[in-house]
Amino acid sequence: MPPLADSLRRVLARLVDLVLVGIVVGLLAWAFDVDEYELSADRVDAAKFWIRDIIVAVLYVGYDTLMTARNGQTLGKRLFKMRVANLDNGGTPSMATSLLRAAVLWVPFAFCCACLWLAVAGGWSFFDKPFKQGLHDKAAKTVVVGTGGG
Repeated sequence: MPPLADSLRRVLARLVDLVLVGIVVGLLAWAFDVDEYELSADRVDAAKFWIRDIIVAVLYVGYDTLMTARNGQTLGKRLFKMRVANLDNGGTPSMATSLLRAAVLWVPFAFCCACLWLAVAGGWSFFDKPFKQGLHDKAAKTVVVGTGGG
């Protein structure tokens, strides 16, 4: 198996993915008028907020799942020359494994505590030994490895 990817490069790749998918999320939330919730003295319309959270969850989970199952790379990982691999054999994760990995990372992000969860789940790789796994990698039994170069 190729060498494990550097944790800082993983963070940078994740930031690229956050921005790319975030643009699409923002455009869809704006198009469906669910980009903010409304408050008045009579009622709070939080339904829009939940619809936006569902859009966030579906798009981030879908993007990460499909791209990872396809060749182990999101656009951010491709840019920083790394890929997700099965821990046991180094192969590209299956659709089910990719979905589990994405769900552990993105569902709490969408519905709970976005910044805190990403910092904990992804930041775990900075301290994990010996495989530099984030919590989502541990759940799916995957690692992130370099693809050569940079």
